[in-house]
Amino acid sequence: MGKPDLGALIAQTMAPPAEERDIETITGEILDAKRAGGEAILTIGRCLIEAKNMLRHGEWLPWLSERVELSERTAQKFMKLAREWSNPNTLADLGASKALILLALPEGERDSFLEENNVIDMSARQLEQAIKERDEARAAAEHAAADQRTAEQARDKMAEDMRLLNARLSGAREEREQAMQDVARLEAELAELKAKPVEVAVETVVDQAAVDKARADAIAEMQAKLDKAQDKQKQAEAAVEVMKRSMEEQTKAEKKASMTGDVEMAQFDAFYGQVKEMGNKMNDLLIKARSREDKTAAHVMEKALRYLAEAFGRCAE
Repeated sequence: MGKPDLGALIAQTMAPPAEERDIETITGEILDAKRAGGEAILTIGRCLIEAKNMLRHGEWLPWLSERVELSERTAQKFMKLAREWSNPNTLADLGASKALILLALPEGERDSFLEENNVIDMSARQLEQAIKERDEARAAAEHAAADQRTAEQARDKMAEDMRLLNARLSGAREEREQAMQDVARLEAELAELKAKPVEVAVETVVDQAAVDKARADAIAEMQAKLDKAQDKQKQAEAAVEVMKRSMEEQTKAEKKASMTGDVEMAQFDAFYGQVKEMGNKMNDLLIKARSREDKTAAHVMEKALRYLAEAFGRCAE
């Protein structure tokens, strides 16, 4: 049988099935498309979808195996391509395997990925690795961006906290100043009170004991006011010191946040955590390998780890 007209095949399968189409017609188109390859991959997928809808329960798998010589898994892949692949022109160069791998990408990003990468010359394994690296790089960038946003939010909060601390410190200083003035005034009043006797009303006989008591009471009252003012002054001074220490801690926190807010630093921190976790896992595997009688695997692992250590060491030089 000669090479079929691919355009006619695709046009036929894209149109609604005609009444005269039967399973034999569909089987023939699939066999022709298998020989044609390229864009006919989509023809195979569309015909498989049509056949599955036409066949009765229990007929699908025998028909796949006996008539078109496809496994169920392969048939599912062809049908998936027919449903989801939007650019048939690229299939002739890519083939089914790589086209199926590219289905892992969102539909709107497949064409740009094909433009940015030499997919045609890649093996299926290389293509899978390229997609994996793309996803990892994107995840790392998103993680770094999230860290950046978190750092910016933290800096904004710190700036607000610093503003509040400044306001509180200013208020504490004002209270301390007022307390100091009250203490100075009360000390002067107490000294003046002690220096002169208390005036009392005298009718005919002066009761010296009453005069002394009144004077002592006045001095005691003034002393109590002074003690209270001094306590308030101490509290105000303590509040000022607390505010100062809080501002010092806030300043240190801002410096640390400014470092972690750096994009490269955030990315480095993310990769460092991943490498550290992988290092622990490799160490666990090495411990298990060392416990075997055959130490060959352990020696290979040790050599690989030494190489990594030297490589990381050179990076830090």
